[in-house]
Amino acid sequence: MEIGPAEDVTVSRRRVDGAVEENRPWEAVDISRLSQASPWRTYRWYSGQQHYSGTYWSVTVRDHVIYESRLELARLLLADFDPSVRHIAAQPFLLKAQVQGKVRKHIPDYLLLTREGPLVVDVKPSRRLENPEVVFTFAWTRQVVQDRGWAYQVLSEPEPALLENVRFLAGYRRVWLFPADVLEAADGAIVDGMPLDEALGAVGGFAPELVRAGVFHLLWSGRFTTDLRQPLGPAHVLRRPA
Repeated sequence: MEIGPAEDVTVSRRRVDGAVEENRPWEAVDISRLSQASPWRTYRWYSGQQHYSGTYWSVTVRDHVIYESRLELARLLLADFDPSVRHIAAQPFLLKAQVQGKVRKHIPDYLLLTREGPLVVDVKPSRRLENPEVVFTFAWTRQVVQDRGWAYQVLSEPEPALLENVRFLAGYRRVWLFPADVLEAADGAIVDGMPLDEALGAVGGFAPELVRAGVFHLLWSGRFTTDLRQPLGPAHVLRRPA
């Protein structure tokens, strides 16, 4: 979509102490300040609301991260599972720019710090992606983000099986809940290419429920991988990352 240049681009952020830094030049504000900001807005509860808001405890940031819809929670889960993501900030800042003669404002849903660099994320149901206002807002946001050399992504509904598998594995994300000797034994006993049911039986000396939980934690943490595009089952083959 051709929208013309975005001019006078500024960013505002809310500090962790609640104070607001407003209308700073977009190019001049360091990524560390933006990534450590408090959410520009927080979720709201009211009678009859049509979406679900809440907080999710992220192992990536070791703290709670807010979301304003189930779709935002899905993106948050996938980011927390992604080993390339180093930090997650929700509602990280307010962008403001002059576009086509008017002042435009937008608050992205997430800012991710990844191995490849900053990634600004917006989340929107696929049914709304053709809405002209949404198209326009995402177009100028993409332009100002990419002009800074950062990546920009719009996420809609993820693959159902992938999301359900990641949601299941997220129940095993807290490493301190698992005895270190169980994790070490599982890591040593499981052979690359072993099906999940064989892997669960290959670890001796511990209660089966501890082994099962430990193997699922190793899948969450990336010590092993498997194809999560199909519902997780006994025949899933476990691989060691290259």
